[in-house]
Order: sequence, then C-alpha cells, then structure tokens
Amino acid sequence: MVKKFIVTDDELEECIFQYCRDYTALERKGRFDPISGRDRELDEVVLILLQKGRKNVALLAPAGVGKTAMTVGLAQKIVREDVPDYLKNARVIEVDLSSMAAGTNGPADFQGRFIPLCRGMAERYHYDDYPKYIMFIDEMHTIMPTCEGSGYRGLSEVMKPYLTVGDLHVIGATTDDEYRIFVQEDPALDRRFQKVPLSVPTATEALHILGKLKGGYEKHHKTEVSQECLEFIVKLTEEHMPRRNQPDKSIIVMDGSCARYVMKNGWGGKLDLESIREMVSIECKLHPDALT
Repeated sequence: MVKKFIVTDDELEECIFQYCRDYTALERKGRFDPISGRDRELDEVVLILLQKGRKNVALLAPAGVGKTAMTVGLAQKIVREDVPDYLKNARVIEVDLSSMAAGTNGPADFQGRFIPLCRGMAERYHYDDYPKYIMFIDEMHTIMPTCEGSGYRGLSEVMKPYLTVGDLHVIGATTDDEYRIFVQEDPALDRRFQKVPLSVPTATEALHILGKLKGGYEKHHKTEVSQECLEFIVKLTEEHMPRRNQPDKSIIVMDGSCARYVMKNGWGGKLDLESIREMVSIECKLHPDALT
C-alpha cells in the first residue's frame, strides 16, 4: 500500500533539520557524556511511553537537576537497544522553540512552522516501518495559553488534537510549580501527561555523577582529575552555592576549574585544588583563601 502523507518524508526531515536536535543521531556520533544515576526514573519514562493511553511524560524538577539529561539518557538507552521492541530505533527529537520562532512575524507564522513537524510525526505513528518519534519540549509551560510574555504561548492548542487521539509521544520538562500554575490548569492537557518528579541529587550522588562524567572533561581539557579534586568540588559547591542544584553546579565548577588550570599551566597536568578554589571564588564572589 502506498502511503500518502500530508507532510512528505523530505518535508519532515527538513523540519527536524531546521528546528530540532535529534538526540539519538547525536548520541550515535558520540556527542553526549554518559548519563547515570537516573535508572529508576528512566524506567518510569519507558513504562509511560509504552502505554496506549497516557503515553506522554512531564519531567518535573528545579533548574540544574537534569531534566534535559534525562532525555539524553533515554536516547542513550535507545541507541544501546536497551529498550523494549516498541521503542527500538525510536528518535528522540528536541524542538528548539527559539530557532523555530526566529524571523517569524507572529503566532501564525510560528505555528506554520510547528504544525508540519507535529503533523508529520503524528501521521507516521501507526506505521511500523517508521520509527516512533518522541518530541521533547523543554520549559513546556511556555507553550500554554496562560503563560503571559512567552513567544510560544498557545502552541499547546496546536498539539492537543494529536495528543487527544494518541498519535504523539511528548516529553515535556518544567518545574513542579510551573506545571501546577500553567499546565495543570488545562485539565484536557493535564490528563494526557504522567508526571515524573526528579529529586535533587545528594552530595554523594553528585560525586558519583562527576565520576562518570570526568572522562569526557579530562579528554577535552587534556588534564587529569583526581578523586580528591572531585570530592573537593562537591564539598565547596555544597557549602558555598546553596541556591543552585546538584549536579549542575558541580559540573560547571569541574569544567571551569579544568579550563582555569589549562590557562595557567597548559595541557598535560593534573587539576589542582587551587584552580578549584579560584573557580568557586569566581562563581560565589568570595576570596579563594576563604575556601578550604
């Protein structure tokens, strides 16, 4: 049977190329660091995606906790084929709303770019020879009609018919408060999502995450990072950056400390505690001598 789609294969791929990031394709190119520490939550996401009814996910967590990293982790599981048959070869696609909105003259132009992407994925949902498309929308509350000041407000109304009939898989990410204020106020949309809360990693969990990530940063900076340095990073970020969340604050400090070390010493050495103190002092506006 010849398939007749309103949005052709070429048109859909052009939409993805222009306005999205294909996490599964990027993972195959080795573009992401390994994601760890979220096995339980990833299993919960996979369980939701396998369902026939409410098969859309709302990742809820404060900034810096790893909502986007969770979605990358899903792409990594798919590429490793560590998923049920239903999700084999699935594509995790992040919609870059700012790129999609660039150069448009109003909501109609913006939605004119989004609709072919949305429709193209939905049209292929029931055909087994096409992969399942999993659309990722960060800051999902900004697409709700009640989100004043957002350039993307009202986009949820475009998606709602496809969500209602079950032809889309969507992963949205936002904070618990923003979900409650903006998304939960729309019962029809709220019914289509299952919430997956992400807890803020403890210091011990953050240290474990850094240990998994450090190889990529050592390769980039050509600098060795010892276990002592990782423990010192987590200690200082816990003590002096209480308003920011793990693991983001420790990852930022590890990256910046390595860069600072390379600025002073060049490639090939071992990260020292002084470079870590200096980086934390920049982030916290404290004198390095105050950081022990």
